[in-house]
Amino acid sequence: MRYTTAGESHGPEEIAIIEGIPAGLHITEEDINVQLARRQHAYGRGGRQLIETDTVTFLSGVRHEVTLGSPITLNVHNDDHNHWAAIMAPNTPATHENSARKVMRPRPGHADLVGGMKYRHQADLRNVLERSSARETVMRVAVGAVAKKLLAEIGVDVHGFVLNVGPAKGDASQIAQYKSLAELRAVTESFPTRALDAETDAKIREVIDQTKLNRDTVGGTVEVIAVGVPVGLGSYVSADEKLDAKIARAIVGINAFKGVEFGGGFENKDKFGSEIIDEIFWDEARGFYRGSDNMGGFEGGMTTGEAVIVKGVVKPIPTLYQPMQSVDIDTHENHRASTERSDTTAVTAAAVIAEAMVAIELAKAVLDKFDADSLDRMKEQVAAYRDEILRF
Repeated sequence: MRYTTAGESHGPEEIAIIEGIPAGLHITEEDINVQLARRQHAYGRGGRQLIETDTVTFLSGVRHEVTLGSPITLNVHNDDHNHWAAIMAPNTPATHENSARKVMRPRPGHADLVGGMKYRHQADLRNVLERSSARETVMRVAVGAVAKKLLAEIGVDVHGFVLNVGPAKGDASQIAQYKSLAELRAVTESFPTRALDAETDAKIREVIDQTKLNRDTVGGTVEVIAVGVPVGLGSYVSADEKLDAKIARAIVGINAFKGVEFGGGFENKDKFGSEIIDEIFWDEARGFYRGSDNMGGFEGGMTTGEAVIVKGVVKPIPTLYQPMQSVDIDTHENHRASTERSDTTAVTAAAVIAEAMVAIELAKAVLDKFDADSLDRMKEQVAAYRDEILRF
Protein backbone atom coordinates (compact mmCIF):
# COMPACT_ATOMS: atom_id res chain seq x y z
CA MET A 1 0.00 0.00 0.00
CA ARG A 2 1.22 3.48 -0.83
CA TYR A 3 -0.38 6.87 -1.31
CA THR A 4 0.34 10.39 -2.45
CA THR A 5 -1.49 13.68 -2.00
CA ALA A 6 -1.68 16.76 -4.20
CA GLY A 7 -3.14 20.23 -3.90
CA GLU A 8 -2.45 23.70 -2.56
CA SER A 9 -4.13 25.29 0.45
CA HIS A 10 -6.14 27.77 -1.66
CA GLY A 11 -6.07 25.77 -4.88
CA PRO A 12 -9.27 24.29 -6.31
CA GLU A 13 -8.94 20.70 -5.05
CA GLU A 14 -7.17 18.42 -2.59
CA ILE A 15 -6.49 14.95 -3.99
CA ALA A 16 -5.10 11.64 -2.76
CA ILE A 17 -4.36 8.47 -4.70
CA ILE A 18 -4.04 5.18 -2.80
CA GLU A 19 -2.59 2.04 -4.36
CA GLY A 20 -2.65 -1.43 -2.85
CA ILE A 21 -6.01 -1.55 -1.06
CA PRO A 22 -7.42 -5.06 -1.58
CA ALA A 23 -10.51 -5.67 -3.67
CA GLY A 24 -13.70 -6.31 -1.74
CA LEU A 25 -13.55 -3.65 0.99
CA HIS A 26 -16.95 -2.05 1.52
CA ILE A 27 -16.51 1.69 1.94
CA THR A 28 -18.66 4.77 1.45
CA GLU A 29 -17.91 8.45 1.12
CA GLU A 30 -19.67 8.93 4.45
CA ASP A 31 -17.12 6.63 6.14
CA ILE A 32 -14.49 9.19 5.18
CA ASN A 33 -16.60 12.30 5.75
CA VAL A 34 -17.11 11.35 9.40
CA GLN A 35 -13.34 11.45 9.90
CA LEU A 36 -12.94 14.70 7.96
CA ALA A 37 -15.56 16.30 10.19
CA ARG A 38 -13.63 15.21 13.29
CA ARG A 39 -10.51 16.96 11.99
CA GLN A 40 -12.41 20.08 11.00
CA HIS A 41 -14.60 20.65 14.05
CA ALA A 42 -11.94 20.67 16.74
CA TYR A 43 -11.75 23.39 19.41
CA GLY A 44 -9.34 26.19 18.61
CA ARG A 45 -9.65 26.02 14.82
CA GLY A 46 -9.68 29.26 12.82
CA GLY A 47 -12.06 30.95 10.42
CA ARG A 48 -11.14 28.73 7.47
CA GLN A 49 -13.26 25.95 8.98
CA LEU A 50 -16.35 28.14 8.69
CA ILE A 51 -15.83 28.25 4.93
CA GLU A 52 -14.97 24.63 4.12
CA THR A 53 -17.33 21.68 4.11
CA ASP A 54 -14.64 18.99 3.67
CA THR A 55 -16.53 16.19 1.99
CA VAL A 56 -14.89 13.56 -0.18
CA THR A 57 -15.72 12.26 -3.64
CA PHE A 58 -14.50 8.93 -5.03
CA LEU A 59 -13.08 9.41 -8.52
CA SER A 60 -11.72 5.90 -9.09
CA GLY A 61 -11.12 2.52 -7.51
CA VAL A 62 -14.57 2.08 -5.93
CA ARG A 63 -17.65 0.63 -7.60
CA HIS A 64 -21.01 0.17 -5.90
CA GLU A 65 -19.35 1.05 -2.55
CA VAL A 66 -16.75 -1.73 -2.89
CA THR A 67 -13.03 -1.36 -3.67
CA LEU A 68 -11.82 -2.85 -6.95
CA GLY A 69 -8.16 -3.41 -6.11
CA SER A 70 -7.18 -0.62 -8.49
CA PRO A 71 -5.90 2.84 -7.42
CA ILE A 72 -8.44 4.79 -5.36
CA THR A 73 -8.65 8.51 -6.05
CA LEU A 74 -10.12 10.72 -3.32
CA ASN A 75 -11.08 14.34 -3.94
CA VAL A 76 -11.97 17.13 -1.49
CA HIS A 77 -13.00 20.48 -2.96
CA ASN A 78 -11.54 23.65 -1.43
CA ASP A 79 -14.54 25.97 -1.05
CA ASP A 80 -12.22 28.85 -0.13
CA HIS A 81 -10.73 28.67 -3.63
CA ASN A 82 -13.69 30.76 -4.76
CA HIS A 83 -12.01 33.73 -3.04
CA TRP A 84 -8.57 32.89 -4.46
CA ALA A 85 -9.35 31.79 -8.02
CA ALA A 86 -7.41 34.59 -9.73
CA ILE A 87 -4.48 34.47 -7.31
CA MET A 88 -4.10 30.68 -7.61
CA ALA A 89 -5.01 30.39 -11.31
CA PRO A 90 -2.83 27.72 -12.98
CA ASN A 91 -3.49 28.74 -16.60
CA THR A 92 -2.98 32.51 -16.64
CA PRO A 93 0.30 34.45 -16.33
CA ALA A 94 1.09 36.47 -13.24
CA THR A 95 -0.04 40.09 -13.28
CA HIS A 96 -0.05 42.89 -10.73
CA GLU A 97 -3.72 42.23 -10.03
CA ASN A 98 -3.53 38.49 -9.48
CA SER A 99 -0.33 38.76 -7.39
CA ALA A 100 -1.99 40.91 -4.74
CA ARG A 101 -1.39 38.39 -1.94
CA LYS A 102 2.35 38.03 -2.42
CA VAL A 103 4.34 36.86 0.57
CA MET A 104 7.73 38.58 0.82
CA ARG A 105 8.23 38.51 4.58
CA PRO A 106 8.72 34.90 5.70
CA ARG A 107 7.01 33.73 8.87
CA PRO A 108 9.43 32.37 11.48
CA GLY A 109 8.80 28.69 12.22
CA HIS A 110 7.23 28.00 8.81
CA ALA A 111 8.72 26.57 5.61
CA ASP A 112 8.51 29.98 3.90
CA LEU A 113 12.16 31.11 3.91
CA VAL A 114 13.95 27.78 3.53
CA GLY A 115 11.46 26.62 0.90
CA GLY A 116 11.94 29.85 -1.03
CA MET A 117 15.70 29.37 -0.96
CA LYS A 118 15.49 25.71 -1.98
CA TYR A 119 13.07 26.14 -4.91
CA ARG A 120 14.11 29.70 -5.90
CA HIS A 121 10.69 31.12 -5.15
CA GLN A 122 12.16 34.55 -4.45
CA ALA A 123 9.41 36.34 -6.37
CA ASP A 124 6.66 35.11 -4.04
CA LEU A 125 6.92 32.84 -1.00
CA ARG A 126 3.24 31.98 -1.39
CA ASN A 127 4.50 29.26 -3.73
CA VAL A 128 5.93 27.59 -0.60
CA LEU A 129 3.24 28.14 1.98
CA GLU A 130 0.40 27.00 -0.27
CA ARG A 131 1.75 23.45 -0.30
CA SER A 132 3.45 23.39 3.10
CA SER A 133 0.17 24.42 4.73
CA ALA A 134 -1.51 21.95 7.09
CA ARG A 135 -4.53 22.08 4.77
CA GLU A 136 -2.90 19.09 3.04
CA THR A 137 -3.58 16.94 6.10
CA VAL A 138 -7.25 16.76 5.13
CA MET A 139 -6.18 14.16 2.57
CA ARG A 140 -4.05 12.23 5.05
CA VAL A 141 -7.13 11.93 7.25
CA ALA A 142 -9.08 10.74 4.20
CA VAL A 143 -6.45 8.09 3.45
CA GLY A 144 -6.40 7.19 7.14
CA ALA A 145 -10.16 6.66 7.05
CA VAL A 146 -9.69 4.05 4.32
CA ALA A 147 -6.91 2.44 6.36
CA LYS A 148 -9.10 2.35 9.48
CA LYS A 149 -11.90 0.72 7.52
CA LEU A 150 -9.48 -1.97 6.34
CA LEU A 151 -8.05 -2.54 9.82
CA ALA A 152 -11.54 -2.88 11.31
CA GLU A 153 -12.08 -5.91 9.05
CA ILE A 154 -9.41 -7.78 11.02
CA GLY A 155 -10.40 -6.47 14.46
CA VAL A 156 -7.95 -3.58 14.78
CA ASP A 157 -9.26 -0.35 16.32
CA VAL A 158 -7.37 2.97 16.40
CA HIS A 159 -8.21 6.13 18.33
CA GLY A 160 -6.50 9.47 19.00
CA PHE A 161 -7.17 12.00 21.77
CA VAL A 162 -5.56 14.94 23.61
CA LEU A 163 -3.40 14.68 26.72
CA ASN A 164 -2.68 18.39 27.18
CA VAL A 165 -2.89 21.80 25.60
CA GLY A 166 -0.34 24.15 27.15
CA PRO A 167 -0.59 23.95 30.95
CA ALA A 168 -4.01 22.24 30.89
CA LYS A 169 -3.23 18.55 31.33
CA GLY A 170 -5.40 15.48 31.81
CA ASP A 171 -4.64 12.52 34.06
CA ALA A 172 -3.41 9.79 31.70
CA SER A 173 -3.83 7.15 34.42
CA GLN A 174 -7.59 7.38 33.77
CA ILE A 175 -7.13 5.52 30.49
CA ALA A 176 -6.66 2.22 32.33
CA GLN A 177 -10.20 2.34 33.72
CA TYR A 178 -11.80 1.79 30.32
CA LYS A 179 -12.56 -1.79 29.33
CA SER A 180 -12.34 -1.04 25.60
CA LEU A 181 -11.10 1.57 23.19
CA ALA A 182 -14.73 2.15 22.23
CA GLU A 183 -15.48 3.31 25.78
CA LEU A 184 -12.51 5.69 25.74
CA ARG A 185 -13.57 7.01 22.35
CA ALA A 186 -17.10 7.71 23.58
CA VAL A 187 -15.68 9.88 26.37
CA THR A 188 -13.01 11.84 24.50
CA GLU A 189 -15.17 12.42 21.43
CA SER A 190 -17.89 13.90 23.65
CA PHE A 191 -15.65 16.92 24.31
CA PRO A 192 -14.73 19.52 21.66
CA THR A 193 -11.12 19.35 22.88
CA ARG A 194 -10.89 15.51 22.84
CA ALA A 195 -9.81 15.66 26.48
CA LEU A 196 -9.97 12.75 28.91
CA ASP A 197 -12.62 14.26 31.20
CA ALA A 198 -14.94 17.24 31.62
CA GLU A 199 -12.65 19.08 34.03
CA THR A 200 -9.69 18.89 31.66
CA ASP A 201 -11.91 19.86 28.73
CA ALA A 202 -12.94 23.04 30.56
CA LYS A 203 -9.32 23.86 31.43
CA ILE A 204 -8.16 23.33 27.86
CA ARG A 205 -10.93 25.53 26.47
CA GLU A 206 -9.97 28.23 28.95
CA VAL A 207 -6.32 28.05 27.86
CA ILE A 208 -7.27 28.19 24.17
CA ASP A 209 -9.68 31.09 24.68
CA GLN A 210 -7.12 33.11 26.62
CA THR A 211 -4.43 32.34 24.06
CA LYS A 212 -6.69 33.62 21.31
CA LEU A 213 -7.31 36.84 23.25
CA ASN A 214 -3.55 37.21 23.60
CA ARG A 215 -3.21 36.82 19.81
CA ASP A 216 -0.88 33.93 20.51
CA THR A 217 -0.80 30.17 19.81
CA VAL A 218 -0.34 27.09 22.01
CA GLY A 219 0.88 23.51 21.58
CA GLY A 220 0.33 20.23 23.41
CA THR A 221 0.44 16.44 23.30
CA VAL A 222 -1.78 13.87 21.62
CA GLU A 223 -1.94 10.11 22.10
CA VAL A 224 -3.00 7.35 19.73
CA ILE A 225 -3.88 3.83 20.87
CA ALA A 226 -4.39 0.86 18.56
CA VAL A 227 -5.77 -2.45 19.87
CA GLY A 228 -6.20 -5.84 18.23
CA VAL A 229 -2.92 -5.46 16.32
CA PRO A 230 -1.51 -8.83 15.19
CA VAL A 231 1.80 -9.99 16.65
CA GLY A 232 4.86 -9.60 14.46
CA LEU A 233 4.09 -6.66 12.18
CA GLY A 234 7.36 -5.03 11.22
CA SER A 235 10.74 -6.74 11.43
CA TYR A 236 14.00 -6.74 13.38
CA VAL A 237 16.18 -7.81 10.43
CA SER A 238 16.67 -4.35 8.90
CA ALA A 239 16.50 -0.91 10.48
CA ASP A 240 14.15 0.43 7.82
CA GLU A 241 11.71 -2.43 8.41
CA LYS A 242 11.12 -1.62 12.09
CA LEU A 243 7.46 -0.63 12.33
CA ASP A 244 7.89 1.69 15.30
CA ALA A 245 10.47 3.62 13.27
CA LYS A 246 8.02 3.92 10.38
CA ILE A 247 5.31 5.20 12.71
CA ALA A 248 7.74 7.67 14.29
CA ARG A 249 8.58 9.04 10.86
CA ALA A 250 4.89 9.30 9.96
CA ILE A 251 4.07 11.21 13.14
CA VAL A 252 6.95 13.67 12.89
CA GLY A 253 5.99 14.13 9.23
CA ILE A 254 2.74 15.80 10.32
CA ASN A 255 2.86 19.59 10.31
CA ALA A 256 3.94 21.05 13.68
CA PHE A 257 4.86 17.70 15.29
CA LYS A 258 8.27 17.90 16.97
CA GLY A 259 8.46 14.75 19.08
CA VAL A 260 7.18 11.19 19.27
CA GLU A 261 7.34 8.47 21.91
CA PHE A 262 6.01 4.96 22.47
CA GLY A 263 4.46 3.63 25.68
CA GLY A 264 6.21 5.18 28.67
CA GLY A 265 8.44 7.05 26.25
CA PHE A 266 10.69 9.73 27.64
CA GLU A 267 9.56 9.08 31.21
CA ASN A 268 11.35 5.72 31.02
CA LYS A 269 14.71 7.51 31.00
CA ASP A 270 14.40 8.18 34.74
CA LYS A 271 13.59 4.59 35.67
CA PHE A 272 15.38 1.27 36.05
CA GLY A 273 14.88 -1.69 33.77
CA SER A 274 13.19 -3.65 36.53
CA GLU A 275 10.51 -0.95 36.65
CA ILE A 276 9.63 -0.66 32.99
CA ILE A 277 10.48 -3.84 31.06
CA ASP A 278 7.27 -5.64 30.05
CA GLU A 279 7.43 -9.13 31.58
CA ILE A 280 6.18 -12.15 29.62
CA PHE A 281 3.34 -14.42 30.75
CA TRP A 282 1.31 -17.24 29.21
CA ASP A 283 -2.10 -18.78 29.66
CA GLU A 284 -4.13 -21.13 27.51
CA ALA A 285 -6.75 -18.58 26.51
CA ARG A 286 -4.39 -15.75 25.55
CA GLY A 287 -1.16 -17.50 24.72
CA PHE A 288 1.88 -15.31 25.37
CA TYR A 289 1.21 -11.79 26.66
CA ARG A 290 2.93 -8.97 28.54
CA GLY A 291 2.13 -7.94 32.09
CA SER A 292 2.49 -4.26 31.19
CA ASP A 293 2.86 -2.11 28.08
CA ASN A 294 5.63 0.36 28.86
CA MET A 295 7.19 -0.32 25.46
CA GLY A 296 4.02 0.80 23.67
CA GLY A 297 3.37 -2.52 21.95
CA PHE A 298 6.79 -2.95 20.34
CA GLU A 299 9.87 -5.12 20.84
CA GLY A 300 12.67 -5.17 18.28
CA GLY A 301 10.65 -3.00 15.91
CA MET A 302 7.81 -5.55 15.85
CA THR A 303 4.34 -5.51 17.36
CA THR A 304 3.92 -7.68 20.44
CA GLY A 305 0.14 -8.01 20.33
CA GLU A 306 -0.27 -5.51 23.17
CA ALA A 307 -1.85 -2.13 22.50
CA VAL A 308 0.23 0.14 20.28
CA ILE A 309 0.62 3.41 22.21
CA VAL A 310 2.03 6.46 20.43
CA LYS A 311 2.34 10.02 21.76
CA GLY A 312 3.15 13.07 19.66
CA VAL A 313 4.24 16.55 20.73
CA VAL A 314 2.72 19.43 18.77
CA LYS A 315 4.46 22.80 18.80
CA PRO A 316 2.51 26.06 18.90
CA ILE A 317 1.50 27.14 15.40
CA PRO A 318 4.06 29.74 14.27
CA THR A 319 1.51 31.99 12.54
CA LEU A 320 0.81 34.67 15.15
CA TYR A 321 -1.62 37.55 14.97
CA GLN A 322 1.06 39.64 16.62
CA PRO A 323 3.70 38.92 13.94
CA MET A 324 7.28 38.22 14.91
CA GLN A 325 10.50 39.71 13.57
CA SER A 326 11.32 38.87 9.94
CA VAL A 327 13.18 40.29 6.94
CA ASP A 328 11.83 41.26 3.52
CA ILE A 329 13.41 38.85 1.01
CA ASP A 330 13.53 41.58 -1.67
CA THR A 331 14.82 44.62 0.25
CA HIS A 332 16.47 42.73 3.18
CA GLU A 333 14.93 45.32 5.50
CA ASN A 334 13.61 44.31 8.93
CA HIS A 335 9.84 43.87 9.01
CA ARG A 336 7.19 42.02 10.92
CA ALA A 337 6.36 38.68 9.32
CA SER A 338 3.42 38.22 6.97
CA THR A 339 0.18 37.12 8.62
CA GLU A 340 -2.01 34.34 7.24
CA ARG A 341 -5.34 33.18 8.65
CA SER A 342 -4.58 30.43 11.16
CA ASP A 343 -5.73 28.44 14.18
CA THR A 344 -5.06 29.23 17.82
CA THR A 345 -4.01 25.63 18.31
CA ALA A 346 -3.64 22.58 16.10
CA VAL A 347 -3.61 20.07 18.97
CA THR A 348 -7.30 19.14 18.99
CA ALA A 349 -7.25 18.46 15.25
CA ALA A 350 -3.77 16.89 15.39
CA ALA A 351 -5.15 13.99 17.46
CA VAL A 352 -7.27 12.99 14.46
CA ILE A 353 -4.39 13.42 12.01
CA ALA A 354 -2.01 11.38 14.19
CA GLU A 355 -4.68 8.68 14.47
CA ALA A 356 -4.89 8.59 10.67
CA MET A 357 -1.11 8.29 10.27
CA VAL A 358 -0.86 5.42 12.77
CA ALA A 359 -3.72 3.67 10.95
CA ILE A 360 -1.97 4.14 7.60
CA GLU A 361 1.29 2.64 8.83
CA LEU A 362 -0.48 -0.29 10.50
CA ALA A 363 -2.48 -0.95 7.32
CA LYS A 364 0.71 -0.86 5.25
CA ALA A 365 2.32 -3.38 7.61
CA VAL A 366 -0.70 -5.68 7.44
CA LEU A 367 -0.73 -5.57 3.64
CA ASP A 368 3.02 -6.21 3.55
CA LYS A 369 2.55 -9.38 5.57
CA PHE A 370 -0.72 -10.75 4.20
CA ASP A 371 -2.43 -11.02 0.82
CA ALA A 372 -3.13 -7.56 -0.60
CA ASP A 373 -5.26 -8.59 -3.59
CA SER A 374 -8.47 -9.83 -1.98
CA LEU A 375 -9.93 -8.71 1.33
CA ASP A 376 -11.51 -12.10 2.01
CA ARG A 377 -8.22 -13.91 1.39
CA MET A 378 -6.39 -11.44 3.60
CA LYS A 379 -8.89 -12.02 6.42
CA GLU A 380 -8.51 -15.79 6.09
CA GLN A 381 -4.73 -15.46 6.32
CA VAL A 382 -4.89 -13.14 9.33
CA ALA A 383 -7.25 -15.53 11.15
CA ALA A 384 -4.97 -18.51 10.45
CA TYR A 385 -1.92 -16.53 11.56
CA ARG A 386 -3.58 -15.44 14.81
CA ASP A 387 -4.41 -19.09 15.52
CA GLU A 388 -0.81 -20.09 14.82
CA ILE A 389 0.51 -17.41 17.18
CA LEU A 390 -1.91 -18.50 19.92
CA ARG A 391 -0.57 -22.05 19.69
CA PHE A 392 3.12 -21.04 19.67
